[in-house]
Amino acid sequence: MSQIWNLFLYHPLVNALIFFYQFLFHNLGWAIIILTMVIRAILIPLTMPSLKAAKKMKELAPEIAKLKKKYVNDKQQFAKAQLELYRQHGANPAAGCLPQIVQLIILIALYQAFIHVLKADGDVIARLNQVLYPSLKLTEGTVINTQFFWLNLAKPDVFRLPGLSFPLPGFFLILAALVQFISSKMMQPAVAKAQKEAEKTETKSDDMATTMQSQMLYLFPLMTIFIGYSFPSGLILYWFIFSFFTAIQQYFVSGWGGVEPWLIKLKLLKK
Repeated sequence: MSQIWNLFLYHPLVNALIFFYQFLFHNLGWAIIILTMVIRAILIPLTMPSLKAAKKMKELAPEIAKLKKKYVNDKQQFAKAQLELYRQHGANPAAGCLPQIVQLIILIALYQAFIHVLKADGDVIARLNQVLYPSLKLTEGTVINTQFFWLNLAKPDVFRLPGLSFPLPGFFLILAALVQFISSKMMQPAVAKAQKEAEKTETKSDDMATTMQSQMLYLFPLMTIFIGYSFPSGLILYWFIFSFFTAIQQYFVSGWGGVEPWLIKLKLLKK
């Protein structure tokens, strides 16, 4: 299993990162950004169907609300009717989870690249040359430049205030979580409407699509903040860029969605 992981994920990512690092004048930050854009482009065939599935789930929200009223006292029958509705329209409430899982898998591989290969010690070049393709091997004495603006990409994106015993999330860590939240919120209007309908029922229960998307709205940004404390800031930079392009793609599929009321309040959009 480890050989498959190294062959198809870990080694290719390390080599791609070093290739862009060398091509972009030994700037690791820009290498990460370009690598992220390439990964994002490769994943478009996977993420587009899931975004379209999420849009379809929004369109079915009024029908789900009707089913809630019809089977208000029969949860089992409601669940069956809901699944049948999804089947008829080819909707999958779990489709939105797949891109997130893929992101986590790639994040783990990049985490290995930073922790086991790019950490600053005397063996970094020797370890790199063990996994680099012949044309990319580095000479002894090479120093990997991990500085990107104010960040050391090999260290966590956190800062400390005088008097505080714990670090606070840094700029890119907050941005990554914020963009993740906005991207999820853009898929939320129909879900929010479905929740209001559910609250009118005696059981006040949500359907599974409502529950799953509501949990994702807060879960993934919180996870980003929580795990980002110990991640190298190079990974957080990757996570931010990846989430940013996901939000752009989401906009072209579903528009501003649940973010629209906020933009109207800020007078950035007209009603």
